Amino acid sequence: MPVSKSTGKAKSIKKPDVKVPIPPKQKRLVSGIKPTGQLTLGNYIGALKQFVKLQDEMENTELFIFIADLHAITTPIDRQELKKNIRSIAAIYLACGLNPEKVNLFIQSEVNEHAVLGYIMESTAYIGEMERMTQYKDKKQKQTEGIRTSLMTYPALMAADILMYDADIVPIGDDQKQHLELTRNLATRFNNLYGDTFVVPEGFFPETGARIMSLSDPTKKMDKSNENHKSYILLLDDLASVRNKIKSAVTDSDALIKYDVKKKPGISNLLTIYSSLTNEPVKEIEQKYKDKSYAVFKADLAEIVADALRPIQQRYFEYINNPKLDEILNQGAERARLIASRKIEKVFKRLGMGRVK
Repeated sequence: MPVSKSTGKAKSIKKPDVKVPIPPKQKRLVSGIKPTGQLTLGNYIGALKQFVKLQDEMENTELFIFIADLHAITTPIDRQELKKNIRSIAAIYLACGLNPEKVNLFIQSEVNEHAVLGYIMESTAYIGEMERMTQYKDKKQKQTEGIRTSLMTYPALMAADILMYDADIVPIGDDQKQHLELTRNLATRFNNLYGDTFVVPEGFFPETGARIMSLSDPTKKMDKSNENHKSYILLLDDLASVRNKIKSAVTDSDALIKYDVKKKPGISNLLTIYSSLTNEPVKEIEQKYKDKSYAVFKADLAEIVADALRPIQQRYFEYINNPKLDEILNQGAERARLIASRKIEKVFKRLGMGRVK
């Protein structure tokens, strides 16, 4: 330190008035897929492709993407099939482009706090709210065996999945709006009862491809449980089969290639797939094919879909039996457990449970 010549004492040096910028608070995005079977083209366009886009575009956002295996046992499922599906979906996530350096990829049941907070959300929700869930009503109609309690209460677990990580953003399709609204209601109710605890999340709706419809009945969502295998395309389907499914997709007698969901649901669905995979606006696609037949349009679309799936399938087989997959899942679970344990401790404190100080 400099010394004053007149006093012999150390002089204080005035520090420059520099303001250190405070980094913005990091946001979080949460989503998961249930491992009840192979994933479809609809899952890819409506969810996986969106996740990849978001991880690259959303700065200051941490992504928590998980395989929702706890949700898979609301209806009967073979244990070996479930085990296979869990690993398969994890590999597909990565094959579709999720970057483990940007995304926490993990298996839901490996973070025990999900089940704990799920029960607490059940204790926050009302029976009437559970019974009003449209998906519960639909699944109840399809059940041939006794209906499990979890089939009705799983939206509370879904809310817990989101609220656990204080998610600001939740990517959803049209059929998930009701679940997000329940999550928001439960977060607000808990906060009002016990104090500020949960972030009330917002939904993110993809611009295109939010809901891909069945190829055989375009008034219904593409669903792998459909008995007609031509109604859906699996991400791991043989590419020759993929092309045939597109070419045999239901359209209408009017050969005009125009987007009109009410009057022309079949061709509108195919236009949505085309636009989602090429990022071309629907209007430009309509103009491109204004003087061409459905056959020409379908043939081109068949190649577009096959070209999109080919690299995904190649990367999938590189991951599925690779120890690197386990390393990525372990890393994602470790980060998820850290956040989840802190949240549960806070929730217990708010509720006055246990011996939490």
